[in-house]
Amino acid sequence: MGGGSTDVRRGYMALSTFKKRVDDLLTAFEKSAGGSAKVADHSLAEHTFGAGNFPEAKTLHLQYERVHERITSLSKSLGLQLEAMQIAVHGVDVTFDNLEEDLRYRFHEIRTEVNRDREEALNKPTERTNDADHTDAGY
Repeated sequence: MGGGSTDVRRGYMALSTFKKRVDDLLTAFEKSAGGSAKVADHSLAEHTFGAGNFPEAKTLHLQYERVHERITSLSKSLGLQLEAMQIAVHGVDVTFDNLEEDLRYRFHEIRTEVNRDREEALNKPTERTNDADHTDAGY
């Protein structure tokens, strides 16, 4: 059989390479236009879609806000999950018994927040913002 220490060394190198990739991905993501801070900054005021007695503009703005909120939420969730993966990979690298207490706590915080946000999104009632099935067709 032999080669046990070689396998461990190869596994460690593969894990180190993977950790670097996760670290680089998290850094690149946060600096990109898709990072949660930058996505949150891109919002449009209601008057951007039209002013005056133009109900379609209001409806369009409501849909824009809904989509923008969802994209912001997804961006934040992705960033948190990448951070959790970074901590998990580090934990495997140093063994979880040797993982620093602050990283264990942060991992738990992320897991709790991601799960809470997911539950809220799943339990959020779908709101109808139009009256398409309540028209009088001019009668």
